[in-house]
Parts: sequence; structure tokens; C-alpha cells
Amino acid sequence: MIDLRSDTVTRPTPQMRAAIAAAPVGDDQFGEDPSINALQEQGAALLGKEAALWLPTGTMANQVALRTLTRPGDDVIVSRESHLAWHETGAAAANAGVQLTEIGQAGRFSADEFLAAVKPKGHMLYPPTTLVAVENTHNRAGGIVVPLADAEAICAAARAHGIASLLDGARLWNAAVALGVPPAAVAAPFDVVWAALSKGLGAPAGSLLAGPRDVIARAVRYRRMFGGAMRQVGLLAAAATHALAHHYARLVDDHAHARLIGERVAQSPGVRLDLATVQTNIVMFHLSPGAPDAATVVARARERGVLLIAFGPRTLRVVTHLEVTRDQCARAADILAELCTTDA
Repeated sequence: MIDLRSDTVTRPTPQMRAAIAAAPVGDDQFGEDPSINALQEQGAALLGKEAALWLPTGTMANQVALRTLTRPGDDVIVSRESHLAWHETGAAAANAGVQLTEIGQAGRFSADEFLAAVKPKGHMLYPPTTLVAVENTHNRAGGIVVPLADAEAICAAARAHGIASLLDGARLWNAAVALGVPPAAVAAPFDVVWAALSKGLGAPAGSLLAGPRDVIARAVRYRRMFGGAMRQVGLLAAAATHALAHHYARLVDDHAHARLIGERVAQSPGVRLDLATVQTNIVMFHLSPGAPDAATVVARARERGVLLIAFGPRTLRVVTHLEVTRDQCARAADILAELCTTDA
């Protein structure tokens, strides 16, 4: 199978497994796991923040950040179709008790759009806006990269109004590679940022939440409140440390493979795809009238040895990663282009 469902499907490489086996560990609850401590220090440095905290999942990173930076009843401004709003099973409301306001288009919004959506503190009817969250890269928009200038303008506007800022950096590493800048440059405008280790980098689990030391200290409590008391988590830290050292530079390959798929699939008359959105390792495309629906393409592709997922009745997503080669991506693209054309 050529598995293009997500960059989370990767398995530890033999070298990563060796690093896991050799990892020195201790009980993280007591701050005694040397591998996780080293990873958190490395993560803080990479992201340009005072401190960092390892969490088992990206969703928990988002939820811990919300709980740390807001109070129940607050308003949080997010991009339209953000992961926070669409892919966390209502957790923002259940865990942090916040309202999400979606703005913008195609994964982006401007500082002016943000300011227009801000709800003032002390209003007798409105929930106060206390946080703005930017997703970079933006999943449902096809892995598009938010320009640094946009992020800087939004965060500057937020600071001017006493509003905190959060970067949902599930694929922050991909954004940095696409922009040709260090990860810290992508993270710099934001008060708090997190980055996944289990997506493009290929670690089996984990995300790093980074920010001011006092904020991260509070986040430790909420991590535990959400069931995230860690023990000998250095085993997973070792996998992440290996991934940062050996899998970061090759993200450019994933981007090139996604571009190859996008260019070939876009030639199918059954596909609508703006190639300008293929900026990283995600290709999101839509099926034209007369083409099969998304569920049919997914089922037929599986029969031909290609796995992908439907993001809507007529929307499909493929994601490249370290376990698929250029030749496999080319073969998958040809199969998908054929399946999207014929409605048997």
C-alpha cells in the first residue's frame, strides 16, 4: 500500500528504534527523566522561547494552551476551518469552556480582520476576546504557509489590545522549511507555540509546547489535569531527538513529492485544484461535477493500493511523508488522476 492518509502513519526507523532502546530514563513527574529534560531544552531553543513542555499529542497541546491562556467564557479567534474548531471533537468548549470565532478565508486572515472580530472586555453581552490562534501550516486549506508578515501583524495587534497569541504549529517544521527560515522565526511573533514531533518528523508520538517560563509552569498542571502525567517518557523523547537530527532536513523531499502529486492530479478533468495551495506536504483537491464522489475514489484507490482520506463529500486529501518515495508518489498520482476522471 502507498499510504497517503497522513504524515502520522510513519513507523520508527531502525535507527530511531535503537535510539529509543538506548535512552536514559527516569520519572518525569519528578523532573528526573534526562532524555525528556534534554528534549524540552532543545525544543525551547529551537522555537526561541524560555521553556518547553512535552505533551503526548498535538490536540492536548492545543487544549493545554487554551486552558492556560484563557478563562471559561472567553472568546478565542481562530482561522476558518482551523484544527481547533473542526478536529478536536468540541474539546475547546468541554475542556477550556471557551467560544471559538472563525474568521478569514483559505487558512489565512489579516490583522484588520482580526481586529474587526475582537470582542471588548467588560461588555454586558459579549464574551471577551483573550486569545488569537493561528494555524501554520493550515491543514484544511491544503498545507498553506502563513507568511511571517501576516503573523507579525496579527500578534502585534493582539499585544496592543492585551490579547494573547498562540501558534498551532502542528506542521511548524514544514512551514519553516518552506519559508527557508529557522523554526524560531516562525514562532517569534507568538506568546505561546507548539510543534508536533509525530507528523513530518516521524516520531511515534509527542508535541512540544513552548513559551514564557511561568506560562509553561502553569501548563504542567493542566497537562496533568487532562490525564497527561508522564513517567519514563524519555523513550519517546529519544525518538523525537533522533527525528530532529535526521528527519528535519529531508522535509523538502516531502514538499517536492506533494508538488509532483498535485501537478499530475490537477491535469485530470475530474479534479479542481489550485496549485498555488500546494506549498508543503499536503494536497487538498476537489472533485468536479460528473466525477465520482470522494468516498468512491477512496474505495477504488484502496483497491489499487493507494490510501487517502475524504475531507468532504467531494474533497480529498493526500499527505506525503518519509515512508513514501518519489516513484510511489508518481504512481499514486497517476492512479488518482485516472480514478477521478472515470465514473464507472
